[in-house]
Amino acid sequence: MDHPLKIFNPTIPWEEAEKKWEEGAAQARSAHPLKTLFTLPQMPGIAEKHIKWKGLIYLLRHDTNHIVSRYLLKHPFKYLARYMISLLRKKSYVRDGDFFLYNLRTVDEWKKCLLAPDALFVIGFSYCHKPFECPSGRFSDECIHEATHPVCRQCFIGKVMHALPAKESILPLFIPTVHYIGEKMCALVDRYGDKRVVFLITACEMTLEMFADWGHMLGLRGIGVRLDGRICNTMKAFDLSERGIKPGLTVVLDETQQRILDIVKWLHSTNAPA
Repeated sequence: MDHPLKIFNPTIPWEEAEKKWEEGAAQARSAHPLKTLFTLPQMPGIAEKHIKWKGLIYLLRHDTNHIVSRYLLKHPFKYLARYMISLLRKKSYVRDGDFFLYNLRTVDEWKKCLLAPDALFVIGFSYCHKPFECPSGRFSDECIHEATHPVCRQCFIGKVMHALPAKESILPLFIPTVHYIGEKMCALVDRYGDKRVVFLITACEMTLEMFADWGHMLGLRGIGVRLDGRICNTMKAFDLSERGIKPGLTVVLDETQQRILDIVKWLHSTNAPA
């Protein structure tokens, strides 16, 4: 994550670093403008019924590497009980604007989790809000976040990646499929049994609703960040997106971007995570 040209670093005040980043972004937009959404489409977040059951069937049916199912079979009764309890709840999350809180009541409570000495912070970005011109490829789990690259400099993901503190306890993920993040989460919980995984992950509203119970089942605490724009709001669109067929662009709204950056700024001012 660290970089010899890293603009956000402990020797520069946050405001100065952000101003420098934005000046470079403006120059990049002038020289190499990206394809963007001129207007936000008016789309319902979810246009599908019974999505939790459909999501469960989809995930198990497409678990080709059997990583998720093998993990769940280690403690089948515990996970089944947690999953059923979550299903019986009216809502599996607390919503705060574009933040969906899982196993939490407030963002401050989430921050307290990150202050714990055993916290492992997973920050994930869905591929669908990468720019079309992404040098690492849009449908990919890679991200070069190169500060001097004109595309990365205009990309919100690139900005966050450069702003994040360089710590081993912060794990960024770039998510091409729901199976990818499911397998990664299971593997992290399995590998770091003495750590508490705390996450912040961007996704479409339907996905945040569809897989909310899985977070409860695994005992994870975190924030799902709702995407806007050309989102997936049906199972057909979701299935196509899982295969890399996503002609539309999703975005993190400006106000929500600022909330994420405020969290990153807070990370610099604390020892979270250790």
